[in-house]
Amino acid sequence: MTKQIRQLDRVVIRFAGDSGDGMQLTGDRFTSETAQLGNDISTLPNFPAEIRAPAGTLPGVSSFQVHFADYDILTPGDAPNVLVAMNPAALKANLADLPRGADIIVNTDEFTRRNLAKVGYATSPLDDDSLAGYAVHPVALTSMTIGALAELDVSKKDAERAKNMFALGLLSWMYSRPYESTLRFLERKFAARPELVAANVAAFRAGWNFGETTEDFSVRYEVKPAKMLPGTYRNITGNAALSLGLVAAGVRSGLPVFLGAYPITPASDILHELSKHKKFGVVTMQAEDEIAAVGAALGASYGGALGITTTSGPGVALKSETISLAVALELPLVIVDVQRAGPSTGMPTKTEQADLNMALYGRHGEAPVAVIAPKSPSDCFHAALEAARIALTYRTPVILLSDNYVANGSEPWLLPDVESLPDLRVEFATQPNGEDGTTFLPYLRDPQTLARPWAVPGTPGLEHRIGGLEKADKTGDISYDPANHDFMVRTRAARIETIPVPDVEVEDPDGDARVLVLGWGSTYGPIGAACRGLRHRGLSVAQAHLRHLAPMPANLGEVLSRYDKVVVPEMNLGQLAHVVRAKYLVDAIGYNQVRGLPFTAAELETMLEEVLKNV
Repeated sequence: MTKQIRQLDRVVIRFAGDSGDGMQLTGDRFTSETAQLGNDISTLPNFPAEIRAPAGTLPGVSSFQVHFADYDILTPGDAPNVLVAMNPAALKANLADLPRGADIIVNTDEFTRRNLAKVGYATSPLDDDSLAGYAVHPVALTSMTIGALAELDVSKKDAERAKNMFALGLLSWMYSRPYESTLRFLERKFAARPELVAANVAAFRAGWNFGETTEDFSVRYEVKPAKMLPGTYRNITGNAALSLGLVAAGVRSGLPVFLGAYPITPASDILHELSKHKKFGVVTMQAEDEIAAVGAALGASYGGALGITTTSGPGVALKSETISLAVALELPLVIVDVQRAGPSTGMPTKTEQADLNMALYGRHGEAPVAVIAPKSPSDCFHAALEAARIALTYRTPVILLSDNYVANGSEPWLLPDVESLPDLRVEFATQPNGEDGTTFLPYLRDPQTLARPWAVPGTPGLEHRIGGLEKADKTGDISYDPANHDFMVRTRAARIETIPVPDVEVEDPDGDARVLVLGWGSTYGPIGAACRGLRHRGLSVAQAHLRHLAPMPANLGEVLSRYDKVVVPEMNLGQLAHVVRAKYLVDAIGYNQVRGLPFTAAELETMLEEVLKNV
């Protein structure tokens, strides 16, 4: 039958099912197909903390949301236009997020009495009027997949598992996605089991053909490619981009990269990715615990490598003493904190920005470090390079504050020209630097950077003491002198405060805004989308975003003073707002949530509209 083709400028799709239904893989493949077509993309994976929560229950629901458009987008979308629900739990867990009129594709095979009872449905929502406001498409995904594979030599269990590929084929047909790369992916993924290659390919084609032939889907949609800068793009997650940024830092510095890490959600992917890049001089060590991981990384820095450790909030707490040691030793060290919802173990697979106070102040004594936060998945690459630059140049630990939203989200990334990346080469001390020509003074500082010499162990004549006890200025000997301790503490603080960082830029198209929205980290996308919405409606609002949180940009105080009101949205209880109030004496207005979910652009737009009314 001939089907109508309708042009759209943007679509938000959410795949949802049990954690064993392959929703993350399905969403990832749809995203890859969409990236090849040239749309702008933003994604939001959401999965349970349990490795395998009870099947068919609300805590076990896993989802993957993808927003794609023919123009520049900033968020994964506030609400799905399409929900693919593989069971009653997936429907119930996500229904509240759907706008009226949204399409719901449901796997009717899973709407059994037992599965309905698991999530509190007395009757099936497919049989009453509870879904009357939506466009519901009942599809027997499981049984149709089994039927499509009946002639293949696969078990019923393996055939049922392929139902996610049936759903992917159907959605790929609906939105005119290319599919050749998915077929090649399946051939690689199941190369050791040809029967599974055949089963998944057949399931995908069956889903595509079902869309082509069924009368339930009479419209097919197209979203044209977005206009982007020329160049080579790839779809990339924040953790992958951060990993490649660290690899690039090793190449641009000429130093071996050493990662000491203990697996922890949501940072483990960085360990997995970096372990693939041994040919670039990257060494990875999975340590027995968080303390051993950071100790090994600091030891690698002492030995002349770029030492890195990756973790999440609970791990930073365990690493704090060794980070303080790195402050005292004045050695480069990059600590990546992929934040998750806390406190304690908290919600490991949910997002939050609540580690800022710990990054700024979470060490004993006066132990300042530099702190940087990427704003998007692709920005993680450049933030990693910047963290390495500061660590190597100023001989200091640097905390890189990512979060679960940025780490697991993805977007198109324009591959940079390698030669355009910063030159991170360092000069190691090779000769004595004392006035007598024979003495090595390990704490004789560079007058511009206040950084001490970096001497590789074993260099003749450059033997020096290390350890956690206070060092004497210049000589590095153990010192209990009060004046020396005061001097060293102030000097270490000055080294951080005087690091030159780029001025904060303000987006204020009309130039007459009286309200400034100040953000950091992953709030960049929702804040930007909210400000766009307000400007589109004729309201004037300014936006500024901080990448450097310690030290802060030198012009920040002057920027804040230009506006009548400063609003700081954060996924915490107001940590940056407290810093702004204390440092700049600005009565910042905090807008805070700790739900384990990112802000939506709509809620920020509504909040900011109220602020603008009262200026």
